[in-house]
Amino acid sequence: MLIAAVTIYLCITVAIGLWAARRVHSAADYLVAGRSLPLYMNVATVFATWFGAETVLSISATFARDGLGGIPGDPFGASVCLVLAALLFARLFYRMNLLTIGDFYKHRYGRTVEVMTGLAISLSYLGWTSAQMTALGLVIHVLSGGSVELSGAIVMGAAVVLVYTLFGGMWSVAFTDLLQTVVILIGLSLVAWLVSESAGGIGYVIAHASAAGKFNFFPAMGDSKAWWAMAAAFITFAFGSIPQQDVFQRMTSAKDEKTAVRGTLLGAAIYFVFAFVPIFIAYAALVSDPALAKLFDAEDAREIQRILPDVVLGKMPVWAQVLFFGALLSAILSTASGTLLAPTAMFTENVIRPFTPKLSEKRFLMLLRCVLVVFSLCALLFALNSTSTMYEMVQNAYKVTLVAAFVPLLAGAYWKRATTQGALCSIVAGIGSWLAAEFFAPGSLVPAQLIGLGFAAVFMLVGSLAPQWLRAQGKPVPTV
Repeated sequence: MLIAAVTIYLCITVAIGLWAARRVHSAADYLVAGRSLPLYMNVATVFATWFGAETVLSISATFARDGLGGIPGDPFGASVCLVLAALLFARLFYRMNLLTIGDFYKHRYGRTVEVMTGLAISLSYLGWTSAQMTALGLVIHVLSGGSVELSGAIVMGAAVVLVYTLFGGMWSVAFTDLLQTVVILIGLSLVAWLVSESAGGIGYVIAHASAAGKFNFFPAMGDSKAWWAMAAAFITFAFGSIPQQDVFQRMTSAKDEKTAVRGTLLGAAIYFVFAFVPIFIAYAALVSDPALAKLFDAEDAREIQRILPDVVLGKMPVWAQVLFFGALLSAILSTASGTLLAPTAMFTENVIRPFTPKLSEKRFLMLLRCVLVVFSLCALLFALNSTSTMYEMVQNAYKVTLVAAFVPLLAGAYWKRATTQGALCSIVAGIGSWLAAEFFAPGSLVPAQLIGLGFAAVFMLVGSLAPQWLRAQGKPVPTV
């Protein structure tokens, strides 16, 4: 019954995605749903895309092992990212009528900066998209009782997401996100209630976590390295995920700028609150079955992500299994579709199109879909060859945009003296110093991405205020 229910749910999701594809008539329809989503759909797309596999499987398991101190990036940094994006950039992006976030860099700094940031942002999605494919494969592998190898299951999961995203773009993402948000909220809430009963009740689980020190967020005062690591994890999510196409798409898909701001803020609030539901479920499962802690010592870091699937399959009635895996699949599919579409949009519009400016609308849509297939294959190869947890894969993805794209975005929006030369210096210095630190000093006190962020900020200032050897391009942005 469980496998049949999951199969039916996947078929319904694909059918809705293909039905939504009828609304796609232009690149704007494909990438930002024609900028017409009402508030409830905008909130659903923000929440469902952010609430992914790493939230349900990886972050929850990391909390069970390390407590709040192990997850400063998500949900804390991730939620702050959405709030900052809504307050600082939503109105600006909406008024500029952009198709991708890469168009901001083109408008503000010119074609060269557009291509460089477009390439960096697109490549950053490999880790995030791969994390969702890995999660979908893990679900199929677990549901099959191990009869389907994990690698084969990952391939199968990637194919499902590719099909409905390929044809419908953002319209398919929006309609499937709406369904998936409802399933997530209802399914995980009921599963949390059921697990808490088997673990002795909500109060007992919380008291147990408190006694075990799981609510200790900050490191010991004298542990400088731990403080730097916590700051790096938080900043990587909070700042590094702002210059991402998926965040941009959800904000600018709204019907107006007020909806864009409100939808993103509401989505952030719901995400932050509800992210603690799978965290509670994972810890309650550990309380009810301490033997699950053996997964923490596995050589493959991905093994800890099996806590929730294993306990649901082993100890819960079929109806609860259907609800849990329905919610889990919803979380994975909603995020996976968004993380496939976002880099496709960036790479096609801001890396390829500058060299082929005369493409017709029909040919551009065809090119978008071709790039989507190619990127899916690249992410699939990454997923098949990585042994990192989903939380680690997502965090590593945001390091790229933190050092390469955040400073030019912030300076371009709020510093009138930012120049093309400054942006180029910032990108080169940020990426170069980050890679150098990762390679030559991987165990340094200050994490490599913070070194890259510092260099990016300094060289933006120096490059913009120094004599301008490079001709300024672009133009000022509208005031907000």
